[in-house]
Amino acid sequence: MSQTTRTRPAVSERPLSEAYDTALLDLDGVVYAGGSAIAHAVDALDAARTGGMRLAYVTNNALRTPDAVAVHLSELGIPTTAADVITSAQAVARLIADEVPAGARVLVIGGEGLRVALRERGLTPVDSADDDPVAVAQGYGGPDLPWSRFAEASYAVARGVPWYASNTDLTIPSGRGIAPGNGAAVEVVRIATGADPKVAGKPLPPMHRETVLRTGARRPLVVGDRLDTDIEGAFNGDVDSLLVLTGVTDGPRLLAAPPAHRPTYVDADLRGLLTGQPQVTAVDGAGPAAFRCGAWTAWAGPECLEVSGGDEASAGALDGLRALCAAAWTAAGEGACELDGEKALAQVGL
Repeated sequence: MSQTTRTRPAVSERPLSEAYDTALLDLDGVVYAGGSAIAHAVDALDAARTGGMRLAYVTNNALRTPDAVAVHLSELGIPTTAADVITSAQAVARLIADEVPAGARVLVIGGEGLRVALRERGLTPVDSADDDPVAVAQGYGGPDLPWSRFAEASYAVARGVPWYASNTDLTIPSGRGIAPGNGAAVEVVRIATGADPKVAGKPLPPMHRETVLRTGARRPLVVGDRLDTDIEGAFNGDVDSLLVLTGVTDGPRLLAAPPAHRPTYVDADLRGLLTGQPQVTAVDGAGPAAFRCGAWTAWAGPECLEVSGGDEASAGALDGLRALCAAAWTAAGEGACELDGEKALAQVGL
């Protein structure tokens, strides 16, 4: 469906794994966290695949190669080949290859995943600004990337060498918590040079283009946990999306989402691929921002979002969240909802 200003989560009478031919799945916070599979992910993905849905894994992390990601997923019990994995390193490598001569030298600030992707496009990775690079490619290089690599990037960019970044995610999940991501490293070079890179990763169009080219998806469904990368990327690509609540997005962030960050569907985890999505309907005579989903009715009050009609024992919390999303997004229109929804979320059990 067209990504116009969304005022409520959409309905799907069919399981999403039947309504869409390809799931474009984020990894961290969706399939695994801290290296371990998220609850229900393995069984849900197996059922979706068995039912005929193609599974593709789309990550902004440019550090690991598709082969390495595929091995990790297979070890978790999710059979995967390198062809099923699309990385921001591949997207930025294609972006560079489209703009520089074949075989050109590219200064690499990042890890093996970026080097492999550049070679795949017929480019030559180099390590020094003195190697006459025609472009600088920057991607996440892991926590031990030396400070001297940022200096090499800065030397080249300051000389006018075109600068490309795989993505600009400021943070990245780790087994110990949230760590600085490639976006934080990009800011180091930006501060030193005053320049801005061309960016390939989610939510920008080059990543969506790379994914569609590699998967051949005709009815793709983006599945993610981040509003500002996964869901906005789907919005920019004019495709539908499923937000799962197993990663960084919580209820308050979702209720406050501006139009580009509003998912088509919302579910607790990847089991949402195997079911339909319930209808959220307007409540006649209760004002312009009153909606019902399941046993819950939600509306926008003068200062806060309110909800009634269900309880944790008799009604699903997700239905309450969907109704609250409709009330919040309708009240906000083209902006971000500023009404307090904490009490209402607690009432529905979230």
